[in-house]
Amino acid sequence: MIFNIVSVLVGLVALPVALVGLVPFFGLANYLAIPIAVVGAAVGMLSGHRSGRNFNIFVLIVAAIRLMLGGGLL
Repeated sequence: MIFNIVSVLVGLVALPVALVGLVPFFGLANYLAIPIAVVGAAVGMLSGHRSGRNFNIFVLIVAAIRLMLGGGLL
């Protein structure tokens, strides 16, 4: 239970960073959002619940797609 809460909190830190990265000329923020979301997903995998892990995977996908569209992630 505690790992899920920590995972959601880490995701709530990564989400605003990823949203800032959606704005043109701020796409480099996604390079910060991806490792934060990976850590949150890893913590979420330690929990019996899936919501924290899934939330971090969603943030990770949003940040990765934005980097791919900008040409920053191959």
